[in-house]
Amino acid sequence: MPLYWDAHTGKMWLEIASFDREFLYITALSAGVGSNELGLDRGSMNPAVVVEFQRSGPKVLLIESNYRFRATANDPAERRAERDSFARSTLWGFEVAAEENGRVLVDATNFFLRDAARVSERIARQKQGTYRVDATRTAFYLPLTKGFPRNTEVETTLTLTGEPTGALVREVTPSPEAITVREHQSFVALPEPGYQPRLQDPRAGYFATEFMDFSAPVDKPVMTRYIARRRLEKKDPSAAISDPVQPIVYYVDPGAPRPIRQALIEGASWWNQAFEAAGFHNGFQVKVLPTDADPMDVRYNIIQWVHRSTRGWSYGNSIVDPRTGEIIKGVVSLGSLREHQDYLIFEGLMAPHVPGHDTTKLLTDAVYARLRQLAAHEVGHTLGLQHNYIASTRDRASVMDYPGPWIGLDSDNNFDLSHAYAVGIGAWDKVSINWGYRQFSPGTNEDQQLDKIITDAAAHGLTFITDADSRPPGSAHPQSHLWDNGPNAVDELERLLKIRSIALDRFGENNIELGAPMATLDEVLVPLYFLHRYQTEAASKVLGGNQYTYALRGDGQQVTKIVPAAEQRRALKALLDTISPANLTISERILNLIPPRPPAYPRTEETFPSRTGLTFDPLAGAEAASNLTVGLMLNPQRAARLVEYHARQNDNPGLEEVVDTLLAATWEKPVPPGLDGQVARRVNSVVLIHLIGLALDGSAPPAVRSVALSAIEKIKGSADPYSLHLIETFEKTPDQLELPKPLEPPPGQPIGEDGPSFIN
Repeated sequence: MPLYWDAHTGKMWLEIASFDREFLYITALSAGVGSNELGLDRGSMNPAVVVEFQRSGPKVLLIESNYRFRATANDPAERRAERDSFARSTLWGFEVAAEENGRVLVDATNFFLRDAARVSERIARQKQGTYRVDATRTAFYLPLTKGFPRNTEVETTLTLTGEPTGALVREVTPSPEAITVREHQSFVALPEPGYQPRLQDPRAGYFATEFMDFSAPVDKPVMTRYIARRRLEKKDPSAAISDPVQPIVYYVDPGAPRPIRQALIEGASWWNQAFEAAGFHNGFQVKVLPTDADPMDVRYNIIQWVHRSTRGWSYGNSIVDPRTGEIIKGVVSLGSLREHQDYLIFEGLMAPHVPGHDTTKLLTDAVYARLRQLAAHEVGHTLGLQHNYIASTRDRASVMDYPGPWIGLDSDNNFDLSHAYAVGIGAWDKVSINWGYRQFSPGTNEDQQLDKIITDAAAHGLTFITDADSRPPGSAHPQSHLWDNGPNAVDELERLLKIRSIALDRFGENNIELGAPMATLDEVLVPLYFLHRYQTEAASKVLGGNQYTYALRGDGQQVTKIVPAAEQRRALKALLDTISPANLTISERILNLIPPRPPAYPRTEETFPSRTGLTFDPLAGAEAASNLTVGLMLNPQRAARLVEYHARQNDNPGLEEVVDTLLAATWEKPVPPGLDGQVARRVNSVVLIHLIGLALDGSAPPAVRSVALSAIEKIKGSADPYSLHLIETFEKTPDQLELPKPLEPPPGQPIGEDGPSFIN
C-alpha cells in the first residue's frame, strides 16, 4: 500500500487501490515502557485482525471482520444471516482527498499517530495514571516506515502525557508526566489460497484459533478449532520423504555475537530432525540474515537477539491468519541477559575461580548448550507448539519444556555439567511435528492416521500437559512442572538438596573472580541457596496430586489417578526437609565472607532480601525459602484436594494429617540454640501466617478453614508474645487484621510476566 510523506506538513498519505478485499492489520510496541509489571515491553505484539477498506462516496471505512462467528456453508443467505447477527468494528474513517483510475488517496496521519497499541489503556487498567497522546510531541519514525511486496510498515514516536498515580511509571520514566514510546502498525497481505486447515486435537500440543460455526449440523459441535501451523507441502505428495515445495527458513540476527549466533543457528536447526521424521527432506532451514534483507519484511522469519536492562523472558511470536490458523511469519526474541544468569547458577555450584586452575570453560559450554535449547524452544512456538511440561519426566522428550540444568554427581561428590541440557530435538517434538505437519498420500484416511500418531506415542509414554496444569501454586499434576528434572519429583528434590549441601560446604572466595568485591558473593549465593526452589514446587504437587491426561473417549489413555498415599507422604517428608534449620541456616564461615555492599554496588531484586539494614541477613533468606515451601503446602486448592481425596479413600493423607505433621516439624519441635534457633523461630512465624491466611481465605471450603483454625489453637500454647498477639488480633477483629507478608525469594525465573509465547 503506497505511502506518501509530506515533510513540510508532517502528513502521511495512504493510497488505496483495492476495496472490499481483506488483509491483516497488526499493532505492536517497538520501544516499550520498561516496566515488567505493566507488561508494555519492547517488541510486544497484539494479535492480527482481518480488516478491509469499504468506500461510500467521499468516505473510506476500515472495518474489522468478525471471524469468531462464521457460517461455513456455501449458501449466501445462510452466510448473510450469520454476518448480520454479529457486530463488526469500524476502526477508522478516512476522507477521500484525491482519486484516479479507481485508486484513492486519503490522509492517514491521525490514524497512524493515535495510541494504536493501547498503551494508555494498559496504564489506566493497572491504576497507574491517566494518559493521552500529546500531538505536539508525536511524530512519524521514518527509518522504520517502509513498504515490502507483501506488507506495509508504519512506525511512530508517541508521547503520552498525564499524571502518574502509582509507582510503576515513576520507576522507569525520566519524567513520569511524559511517556514516550514507539508504536508500530502493519498491513499484511493474506496468504494465497491453497492452505488446508487442520482440526485441533487437545492431545497434540498445538495452539489453535477457534470459532463458532453456525453451519454445523445439529449433531456436531458448534465450536471449531484449527491448529496454528506453517504451510509446508511436498513436491511429491505420494513419496514417503520429499523435498518441500517451499522450505521453512529462519534467519538469525547478525547482531548476536559470533559464538552466540552459532549456538542459535545450531539449536534452531534441530527442528529439521523433526521435519525429516515427518517426511520432509531439508524442510526446515536456518541461515544468517543477509545484509540486503530487512527483518521487517513479512517474508523473513526472524530470530533476534534483544538487549534489556534486566533479564527477561524470551518470546516466540507469530503473525497468524485468524481465518485458518496459518502462520505467516515467526519472530523469535531472545533476551541477552539470560545467559549471564545461567552462568551465575553454574558459578555458585562449581566455584570455578581457583587461582591457577580456572575452570570457567565448563560453565560457558553449559551456557551455550542452554542457548541452543532456548533457540529451539522459542522457534517451536512459532511453529505452533505449546509448552509440554511433562516432557522432563520422559527423558527430556521435548524442547518445549522449561529445562532445569541437570547437575551430575559422581561417587566422589564432584559435579558434572556435561549433560546440563539436552542436545537435539526430543521424541515428543517429533511426534507433535509429525502430527501437525505430515502430508498424507492421496486416499489416506487422515483422521485415522492422525489419531494413530498420538495413541502410538501415548503407548510409549509420550504425552502432552501444558501451562494451566503445570504452574504452581495450586496445580495438581505430579509430573508436569517448570524447571524440574527426572521421572520422580521427590527423588530429584532429595538429590538436589544433597547437591546444594555439598556446594554450600565448598562455597567461598573461589565462587567469584579474583578482584571482584567480596560483597558480590551475595548474588552468586542466591541461585545456590535457592537451587531447589523449582524441584520443591514439583514435589509439592505430589501432595494432593492427581495424575491425568487430556484423554479422548476410546483412546485407551488413563484419565485420572490420585497419587498413591505412600508417595504423597514421601513428598511431605521431603518438603519438610526444605524448611529444616539444617538446610536453611547459612554457616558462620560464609557469613564472615559477605560484607555490606560497596559504593556503586547497590542491592537489587536479584540479591538476598534483608531486614538488617546494610548487612547481609541470613534469616531473611531462611524466611523467604520457608515462605515458598509453606505457601505451596498450604495452598487453598491443594488443601481442598487433600480433604476430598482423604474422604474418597481413607488411606490418603488428609489436610489434618499434613498440618499436624507440619506443626510437629516446626512449632512442636524444641527450638535449638544459636542461629539455628532463630531460623526455626522465623520458620514458625511463616507457618502461623500461612495458617491464618488459610483460615481467612473465603475461597477455601469450610473443612479447610476448620483445620487451619484448629492448628492455630494448638499453636497458642507455645506461641511467643508477638505470635500470640497476632493470634488474638485474628480471633477478636479478623476484619481489621493486616496479616504480615513474609519475604519472597529473589526472582528465579526471568524477571517479569511470563505471558503467552505465541501470538494468535
